[in-house]
Amino acid sequence: MLVQRTAALCGTLKGASLSKAILPVNCRCGFVLQTASYNPKRLWLNLRDPYIPDKDSDKTPEWQKTSRYDRKLFGRYGSASGVPPASLWPSSEELEKIIAEEKEWHPPLEVMLKKIEARQQEETEKRLAKEKLIAANMAKMPKMVEDWRREKREAKQKLKEEKERKAKLLAEAQERFGYKVDPRSPKFLEMVAEIEKEEKKKRKLLKRRQKEAQAAAPPAAAPPAAQP
Repeated sequence: MLVQRTAALCGTLKGASLSKAILPVNCRCGFVLQTASYNPKRLWLNLRDPYIPDKDSDKTPEWQKTSRYDRKLFGRYGSASGVPPASLWPSSEELEKIIAEEKEWHPPLEVMLKKIEARQQEETEKRLAKEKLIAANMAKMPKMVEDWRREKREAKQKLKEEKERKAKLLAEAQERFGYKVDPRSPKFLEMVAEIEKEEKKKRKLLKRRQKEAQAAAPPAAAPPAAQP
């Protein structure tokens, strides 16, 4: 037995050295060299007395009672497994599931081309819509800029008027009370409310007088009719 093991070991080393000596000349790829020197472990199969699980026994694991395990047994032992070949084919439900998965993950070339065409069409429509929106906004840009400048001028003018009005009110308060008044004091706020109330009355009175003047004005004479 020791002699047999020594001879087997020498043969293995000799084969490995020959493969290393010959392969680099014929193959320049490291992957091919690694594959050539690969020595897979032999799968020992007991063909005389194969293990066939008893599906009716409670001790048999559930995964050994499945059709997947039956296919594995038939692939290993063939007819010695006792599995009928007809049972290895998928059922109608499994076949429909396989067909549905193939249609979903491996569609025909025509379907893939139609999907690509539809996606390209959708991208083109989105691009055209975006370009149209940009063109419309660019056409509105001068008016938008002018409106922005006008609003900025109006805001600046309003702020200036507010400052002038506040300064005028402070001057009037100083003239009325004889000293500088804090714009946050109750006296100043009461004075402002009183002034606003008087201004409101003046505006209403002016508006009423304008209406009375328009009502008292004589109606405009009608133009003479044209002679035939």
